[in-house]
Amino acid sequence: MGDTADAASRRVFIDKQSPKAYHALVETAEAVRAVAAEAGLDRRLVELINLRVSQINGCAYCLNVHTRAALRSGETPQRLGVLAAWRDTELFTARERAALALAEATTAPANAVAQESAYGTARQVLNDDEISAAIWVAITINAFNRVSILSKHPVR
Repeated sequence: MGDTADAASRRVFIDKQSPKAYHALVETAEAVRAVAAEAGLDRRLVELINLRVSQINGCAYCLNVHTRAALRSGETPQRLGVLAAWRDTELFTARERAALALAEATTAPANAVAQESAYGTARQVLNDDEISAAIWVAITINAFNRVSILSKHPVR
């Protein structure tokens, strides 16, 4: 009985179970990072998007990975600490705020009012390439969040 219960509760690491699909997602992420860089989104902003989306989705594994990446890219502990409440601070630039709002709207697309508001703000401070790149970064990290959450990737 113990073996059956263990097997039923054990999660499948879908990245390992279906490596072709996972590698395609990794290739997509690499292409998106290149698009973001070409559009002028620096690595700090990309990592802020990754972190904010991962906060919303509650993905501990991605939060762990991208916090370290953000710090390596020069992000400050203070800004990381208040990222969940970015609207209530003066620590983020207009470009960062626009990208974060787009990331949130991409993560919860059913909220049409927030989506229109985010897009309107983004239009004021981001060009078409930056808007596209920010949305692609959010789409990609949302996909990785699902992989890690449903696989229950451990944070060590």
